[in-house]
Amino acid sequence: MKLIGLSGTNGAGKDTVAEILAEKHGFLFISMTDMLRNEALARGLTTDRENLRTISAEWRREHGLGVLVDRAVEQYKSQGGDAKYNGLVVSSIRNPGEIGSLHTYGGELLWVDADVGVRYERIQSRKRADDPTTLEEFVKQQEAEMQHSGDEATLSMADVKARADKTFMNNFDSVEALEQVVETSIIQ
Repeated sequence: MKLIGLSGTNGAGKDTVAEILAEKHGFLFISMTDMLRNEALARGLTTDRENLRTISAEWRREHGLGVLVDRAVEQYKSQGGDAKYNGLVVSSIRNPGEIGSLHTYGGELLWVDADVGVRYERIQSRKRADDPTTLEEFVKQQEAEMQHSGDEATLSMADVKARADKTFMNNFDSVEALEQVVETSIIQ
C-alpha cells in the first residue's frame, strides 16, 4: 500500500493536496479531522477545534498514539484497499505517535505550510462556523496546537513538523500550481 500522511498548519492546503491525490491519482482520501468531527456530532458536541483536540487525545490514550492512522488504514482495507485504489492519503496528522504508525505501514509524512496571511484568508473563505473570526484568534489557535498541552496524547504540531519526510510551502493562488508541486514532489 502506498501511504501518504499530510500535516501542516491550518489552512495550508492539506485537504486540497489530498483531493488532488484522490481525483488525479486514484488515492483514497481519509480526513482524520472528519473522523473527529463525526465523533463530536455523534456525542452531541460542537465541532470546534477544542472538542476535536479533546476527542483525539482521548482516543490516543485509550487505543494508542497511532489510533487515527490505524483507523484510516482499516477503512482503506475495508473499502477495497490496493485492489481498488492506488494508495491512501491521510490528512491531518497532528501527533508524533501518528507518524510512528504511518512509518510502520511504510508511509511517509508530508508537511504542507503557507504564510499566515494566506492561510487566514483561505480559512475565512471556506466560512466554517467553527473557524476563528480574527487573525489574532487564528494565530492563538495555531500556537495552542504547536506544543503538547498535557501528556503525549495531546497535539504537538512542532514535533510533527520536525519529523516530516518532506516539506513544501503552498503560497500558490491556483490549484493548478499546487497540482504541479504534487506531481513533482509527491508522485515520482
